[in-house]
Amino acid sequence: MVKVIEGSPAKMGFRMPAEWEPHEQCWMGWPARPDNWREHAGPAQEIFARAAIAISKFEPVTLCASAEQYPNVYKLMQHQRNIRVVEMSMNDSWFRDMGPTFITRKGGPDSEQTIAGIDWQFNAWGGIYDDWSLDSDVAKKIVEIERIPRFPHKMILEGGSIHVDGEGTCITTEECLLNPNRNPNMTKLEIENELKEFLGVTKVIWIPRGLHGDEDTNGHVDNLCCFIKPGVVLLSWTDDEKDPQYERSVEALSTLSQSVDARGRKIEVVKIHVPRPLYMTEEEAGGVVSTEHAVPREPGTRLAASYVNFYIANGGIIAPAFGDKWDKEAREVLRKAFPDHEVVMVEGAREIVLGGGNIHCITQQQPVRPS
Repeated sequence: MVKVIEGSPAKMGFRMPAEWEPHEQCWMGWPARPDNWREHAGPAQEIFARAAIAISKFEPVTLCASAEQYPNVYKLMQHQRNIRVVEMSMNDSWFRDMGPTFITRKGGPDSEQTIAGIDWQFNAWGGIYDDWSLDSDVAKKIVEIERIPRFPHKMILEGGSIHVDGEGTCITTEECLLNPNRNPNMTKLEIENELKEFLGVTKVIWIPRGLHGDEDTNGHVDNLCCFIKPGVVLLSWTDDEKDPQYERSVEALSTLSQSVDARGRKIEVVKIHVPRPLYMTEEEAGGVVSTEHAVPREPGTRLAASYVNFYIANGGIIAPAFGDKWDKEAREVLRKAFPDHEVVMVEGAREIVLGGGNIHCITQQQPVRPS
């Protein structure tokens, strides 16, 4: 068993690195739930595979699949040199939210102590499906595989609800972290203090709401905005004042523009336009098996589609493409934001949105262990 550490990671010198800092590998799960993914997850699996292969061109990927799915996934990936396939039981495949949050520190008595994983409590985003017992153990399994220490935490938190700049600043949304379906007995100040103690940040910027339509996660910040470098935030935007997203984007812009980061820098905001409104079709909704165990997928539901929901790999940006007129502009915005990275747009990312997230949601970076 790996070492379990109690106490404050920040006081021990740990911090959560920014996503653009070097990675040892990327962790992903494999979708299979027929009551969340249409056509028994076949179309989603194709896009997950495409995303994993794209990431593997820049860094190693560990792809976790259930015992039932393992033979097919192994066969599919056996010729991908930078992808390993591991058998792991899970309820669903959102490794950003159920996996560990990796934290690092310099020095230490031995190399294993320079990296650790925070094991937050997980309750399936306030209970959008009724059994998350297997998902709750994913973080433990990952740190066991990697033989790194684990910081258990009593607070319910998903990785997609936070973004950090690696220099002491965290951004999040009130809509998610203050939702009574997470930590109803904790105040905003108490939650903020826990973020500071465990992520090694000294400043938390609270944005009121997340992306319009992002009801599954109650407004995760990683679908609305993210740091692209210290002091600079990329924000989902629309110029259409009639779009319900407009009010949310303006609200976020106001909050960010009036904020300073942990080092006193005024936050600069770069806008990236959201795709045109996308809606779940009758065919897509009809392909999901209706059960009493998960939130139903209704035709006509607006999809929470955003170009901000991308993954920063070692030298690469793996971003969603929706077959939309805004895809090309999104690529250019990302190229300018990350001039030293190659931007790879994953076609067909709509399939991931249909299940409630996107590329950032299905990935979890493991940073390089400091020497």
